[in-house]
Amino acid sequence: MNETKPQSRLAIWLATGLGVGLVSPAPGTIGGLWGLPLALAVGMLPTVTAEVLAIVLIGLASVAICSVAARALGSSKDPQAIVLDEIAALPIVFLGVDSKGPAVWIAGWLLFRALDITKPPPIRQFERLPSGWGIMADDWVAAAEACVLLHLLLWLDQIAAWGMFAAVA
Repeated sequence: MNETKPQSRLAIWLATGLGVGLVSPAPGTIGGLWGLPLALAVGMLPTVTAEVLAIVLIGLASVAICSVAARALGSSKDPQAIVLDEIAALPIVFLGVDSKGPAVWIAGWLLFRALDITKPPPIRQFERLPSGWGIMADDWVAAAEACVLLHLLLWLDQIAAWGMFAAVA
């Protein structure tokens, strides 16, 4: 860590998911689980407009935090220990999803992780943005793609009457 200023230590603490990204074997996957409670909280907002506003504000704050943390960790790219990008992007996956039973949460999280790990085009291209923007943007795009796929999966489940995502009574 190049910087030891208090704001740098706080940024590292937040960007690493309260330190999870510094110690876990698969930091993005394990640390990204912190995004589920955040997605639940954002999903409880009264309107989709409020959800979008919260996601934008969280995203902008995360860009700043990740920029400071990456610099403090001695990197201009996306250090593996930074997991705030996964955490802050996860609410995007569930935007506009009405049914949020356990199967929906698992499916959304798995879709997001699969896209974030494999980074098919155009996701990887967004990593080229500078500093915190590059750290965050690829996850935003992966989350948006996961959101579309989740909506498609829920629609297919409904019209095909698979019942995979039926709410548990």
